[in-house]
Amino acid sequence: MRTHRWFVPYLLLAPAILWVVVFSIWPFLNTVVLSFTDARPLRTPQFVGMENFARLLADERFGYAMVTSLVYVLVCVPLLTFLPLGLALLVQRRLPGIAVFRTTYYFPVIASVVVVGIIWAWVFDTRGIINESLAFTGLTDEPIEFLIDRWLILLSAISLTVWKGLGYYMVVYLAALTAVDRELHEAAALDGAGAWRRFWTVTVPAVRPAMLLISALITVAAMRIFSEIYVLTNGSGGPGGQAQSLVMLIQLTGKGLNGNLGYASAISVVLFLLTIGPLALVGWINQGGEIREALTQRRRARAARRTPAAQRGAGAAGRVEAGEQ
Repeated sequence: MRTHRWFVPYLLLAPAILWVVVFSIWPFLNTVVLSFTDARPLRTPQFVGMENFARLLADERFGYAMVTSLVYVLVCVPLLTFLPLGLALLVQRRLPGIAVFRTTYYFPVIASVVVVGIIWAWVFDTRGIINESLAFTGLTDEPIEFLIDRWLILLSAISLTVWKGLGYYMVVYLAALTAVDRELHEAAALDGAGAWRRFWTVTVPAVRPAMLLISALITVAAMRIFSEIYVLTNGSGGPGGQAQSLVMLIQLTGKGLNGNLGYASAISVVLFLLTIGPLALVGWINQGGEIREALTQRRRARAARRTPAAQRGAGAAGRVEAGEQ
């Protein structure tokens, strides 16, 4: 007779659960605790309450990092949400040579961001291909210092991020476009709808979940930008650190024997709150209808259970009154 080993599923899940606890949950909780202390390496931390968070408001470096990250989000989200959709629609047409085009645009995705960053640094250097081309055509007399000016550094880094991410998000949209029924396009065309109207009324609603997911992923990735700016500025964050991102500021604040781990942890908590918001919003938008429907069904079930009880109570009261009469 075979006995049911109830513990086997839990035993199989134990390694994954242990991994998540050790490398995700515990570091996160430890970071939250450290954010309320003045922790430094080789020193016993002391509780300082909200002092680290109050210090953020007066820290000029934190202000620069916030602006950098927010600008990155505001520029990258629309570009990497709509440009890949246009490329996916182009690839879907199966034009001659489109397979080469698809492979070419996906190649940056598999390339190391550090390698791509080094190549980008050469391209935007004062003696790089862009400045040499501008000088050759006579558009500029002096080389443009793309990697010295704060805003030009951001422009260079954003162009790198967009170029590297186009292929990946194009593939995501291609997968979403396979769910679009061709008959809907044909029916809309028979009704007199043009290509632009069919795009907004048929294609966009079909890829809306993928579009929301991509927007959330880009927002999170843009808020956590690090490698692109770090490589382009050789780790300095630009002039006076004005082009630093939040992750760069965390790394520079907490590293070394003199690193302020408590303050770096406070910045990390703020970054976590900024990145969890878009994910929660997308989850609510995607699942909001199902959640509302479940709540409505639950209220109806409760009302249905109350109705027979109320009817029985009314019937009993009626019988009592009849007996008294």
